[in-house]
Amino acid sequence: MVAVKSEVALIITGFHSIEEKIRAVSTSGGAGAFKLYYSKAGPRVKKILAAADAAGVKANQVEDSKLDLMVSSLDEALRDHRGIVLEVADDAKKPGANIVDFDVWLKTNSSDSCRKLVVLLDRVTDPHNVGAILRSCDQFGAALVVLPEHKAASDIAGNEVIGRSSAGASAWVPVAIVNNLARAAEKLKAAGFWLYGADAGGKSCCEIDFPEKTVLVMGSEGTGIADLLEKQCDQIISIPTCGKIDSLNVSVAAGILLYEVSTRASRQK
Repeated sequence: MVAVKSEVALIITGFHSIEEKIRAVSTSGGAGAFKLYYSKAGPRVKKILAAADAAGVKANQVEDSKLDLMVSSLDEALRDHRGIVLEVADDAKKPGANIVDFDVWLKTNSSDSCRKLVVLLDRVTDPHNVGAILRSCDQFGAALVVLPEHKAASDIAGNEVIGRSSAGASAWVPVAIVNNLARAAEKLKAAGFWLYGADAGGKSCCEIDFPEKTVLVMGSEGTGIADLLEKQCDQIISIPTCGKIDSLNVSVAAGILLYEVSTRASRQK
């Protein structure tokens, strides 16, 4: 991804993303695959350096020009390194600890009585949206995010846009990648989950008493939820709005619905 070293698979910028990656390293190990490069040690950078030292991640002080070169091939929005960059070696390009097997997760989590909230993302291809949704999932306690293997931004472990847009949540929120989203929906229903598809013209989400096992299905901004997947939904729900444009951004809509589900769950306790 970065021209200066052919063996480098990923360059991470952004304080939140770097901090969460280092937290993940301290939990699951593999510090040798990570290196920090920094130019000036301000208060936030010092905090990151201390965490890196505790996790066994090596840090190197360099000139800003070195950092500029390291981020030169990233998307423009990611080049603002703010004086610190995390380099991930190619041999660490593998699924994170939060990437789970869908069938194993379902078998483990469907039989208990605890409240479970699952989010299915159908053909959400913009990594910024996926990252923002993961951030909301972390804040509102989603137990799992399910993504299709194709026609989606599903490279959770290796996509820096997702990592930065999620403010590091992409390293923690459990994610399952499946071949067939409609089939995954069938399995969730068979395990006692109720599916709610987000689309215009549905029942107001404010009128729904979401059950213990709830699945939110979010579709593409362009085409919505695929027909086959929509048929699996028990209810189509909408967010009451009064604006002049057609709809909300999918990540904003997901955040609102996640909030609705989580607050209603709190009231029912």
